[in-house]
Amino acid sequence: MSIFKITTTNKWKIKLFLLAFALIIVTLVMFYSNLLVSELIEREKKSIEFYADVYRRYTNPNANIEELDLLVSNLSNLIQFPIIMTDENDNPIYPFDSYTLNIKFNKKWGIEEKRNYLKNLINKMKNEYPPIVIFDYNGQVFAKFYYSHSSLIERLKFFPLIEIVISIAFITFAYIAYKNLKKSEESKLWFGMAREAAHQLGTPLSSLLAWLELLKDKKGNILSQEEVIDEMEQDIQRLQTISERFAKIGSQPERKRENLVELINNVINYFEKRVPQKDKKISIFRQFPTDIVLADVNTVLFTWVIENLLKNAIESIDSKEGWVKITIKTTKRKVIILVSDNGRGMNLQQKRLAFQPGYTTKRRGWGIGLTFCKRIVEDYHDSKIYIKETSPGKGTTFAIELPNKFPNIT
Repeated sequence: MSIFKITTTNKWKIKLFLLAFALIIVTLVMFYSNLLVSELIEREKKSIEFYADVYRRYTNPNANIEELDLLVSNLSNLIQFPIIMTDENDNPIYPFDSYTLNIKFNKKWGIEEKRNYLKNLINKMKNEYPPIVIFDYNGQVFAKFYYSHSSLIERLKFFPLIEIVISIAFITFAYIAYKNLKKSEESKLWFGMAREAAHQLGTPLSSLLAWLELLKDKKGNILSQEEVIDEMEQDIQRLQTISERFAKIGSQPERKRENLVELINNVINYFEKRVPQKDKKISIFRQFPTDIVLADVNTVLFTWVIENLLKNAIESIDSKEGWVKITIKTTKRKVIILVSDNGRGMNLQQKRLAFQPGYTTKRRGWGIGLTFCKRIVEDYHDSKIYIKETSPGKGTTFAIELPNKFPNIT
């Protein structure tokens, strides 16, 4: 078992290191998120400028109206942010549905209610971005285009705040952990939580920086901009999930009826795209019932358990070709989840200490992942987690047993 022996001097050094590390994370995240937001705003601006220029061509007497209609239709499907077309006096052009994009009207509204709604939106848009003004071929103002940004940009603006909150939580956990390190086993858990927070931030942050590089590298990017943005949204959601997880530790989280097949599938889908495949190939297999399997769980915390078990299984594989299999099966009284691998396995002593805080067999690790799994499953879900099978060189199978409260539905 790991032993934590830290002198007073080292404590201060570690506190300063944690503070510096948190500040560096916040600075880098703010820099890259602002850079990304600026780049996306510029791209959206160019999109609306091109869209407006297409409308300007309608004023040309020699224009091919059918080709312009087709171009406007195709552009409308690609643009994902609100646009309102007005006359030179900022009045919305009727019919409103034909001269707006991505604006949701109440079906019960009449013409005047829609006009007033659009005028209020235009006033808000004026404060965000200047309108795109287009002139006809006689030099007269043909129309103005007011616009806002997409929902992705809105979420990215809050991304640094999420990181600041997580960094503050990271420092707080670390301070509490080191201050009470010698008092009890609980102090080891706080210590692990602080380092686990830093560790969990690493994957989505690294992933976001990689997606940013892909957006910049237009020639070598084999993915479309929409695909990259979708992946970035998943990583941003991942950071929000991490924040929620640490917020729920220490309180009694709410449990809801969830479909375990869908829930665990979502975790695997996220993991599969981020499993390192450089030196070895790892396959993840599913063995799920065809019907839904319901259980009362807290989604945020229970997915954390599945992720920890998946990560543990993957990291235990030393061979060039490995596999992890997740099985869901039911009995009249239980829902059983099995996570198996063909990794290095454990001996009897390792098996006995596996769920102890601070115990780890890895060169890099804090021995806290399985401790969290045990607490989440047993304390927060009134259920059971244990090592079903393991032996050196033959892999390991972890089992989770949940009460089957909906046997007739599964």
